[in-house]
Amino acid sequence: MLENYYTVKPEGSEEVTIQKSRFIGYVKRCETEEEAQTFIQEIKKKHHDANHNCSAYMIGEHDLIQKANDDGEPSGTAGVPMLEVLKRKGLKDTAVVVTRYFGGIKLGAGGLIRAYSSTTSAAIETTGIVKRQLMKEMKVKMEYHLLGKVENEVRNSKYTLETVNYLENVELIVYVESGLEEEFESWVTDLTSNQAAITRGDYSYVEFDVTPE
Repeated sequence: MLENYYTVKPEGSEEVTIQKSRFIGYVKRCETEEEAQTFIQEIKKKHHDANHNCSAYMIGEHDLIQKANDDGEPSGTAGVPMLEVLKRKGLKDTAVVVTRYFGGIKLGAGGLIRAYSSTTSAAIETTGIVKRQLMKEMKVKMEYHLLGKVENEVRNSKYTLETVNYLENVELIVYVESGLEEEFESWVTDLTSNQAAITRGDYSYVEFDVTPE
């Protein structure tokens, strides 16, 4: 599993008008090629009256699945430029479809490349990008008199407080970056004067919003 990677939020869209042509970009997180193909077909069905529904996607931990489709536009002017945007932004498990309604003005090859690239970028920006960080779930159990101090310190640390369970003893669920488990355990032990029980849970990805540059 990757320590971290970038992808898009679940889905989103954006529309732009270029030389009287309508370009509508749709973005969706897809973790399999089947999901990506289903998404593309859904958009094609929704916009069956459009001139073109061009698409591109990158799937897999190591980007092993990469596809681009010009859907009738001149070869290399739509799908590949869209795919290049995904590569440039370093996005994984991401599919994009750009629907075009022709406005009567031909854009030429360079114009088409710019139009499909910029629409893809705009749709991704509207949808939003997240960083998925591999984290270890750490469970910290302690007596209630320690809660205020420990909760406050965790919230102001590099660790991520997921939830507080009010049981017989209070339990904090904290996510810690992969590789920092022992450091966290030592930190909590010092913080509580060894009055907390710490157990390790499963690994999972935690998402953090990425602010556009």
